[in-house]
Amino acid sequence: MTFEDLESWQCSRKLVSLVYRLSRSEPMCRDFGICNQLQRAAVSVMSNIAEGFERTHLSEKLQFYNVARGSTAEVRSLLYAVEDNFPSNGRDAAELRGHVITIGKLLSGLIRSTERRKL
Repeated sequence: MTFEDLESWQCSRKLVSLVYRLSRSEPMCRDFGICNQLQRAAVSVMSNIAEGFERTHLSEKLQFYNVARGSTAEVRSLLYAVEDNFPSNGRDAAELRGHVITIGKLLSGLIRSTERRKL
């Protein structure tokens, strides 16, 4: 098994694609600050899942999975800022939030599963 086999990573990869698509749309694409922050937070979710999976020590795995979980909250929060400040992108932002919530739940399961292996 590789990190690419993890459902949480696959969903995160899709999230990155959707975030980049959203950040290219008008008028949001002109706000480089929010676009950059949103893109970086989404990539952080995907990257931390991959890095955590490759770690051999369970405590390190958990640390990276928890960082990924925290990044889902950052993405969700930024999507509220998009919805509030770019009404024409609000519907897409709200849909993406649902996707991020799903990833957060998958990560919570991955964290619980990893914690059980420590016992």
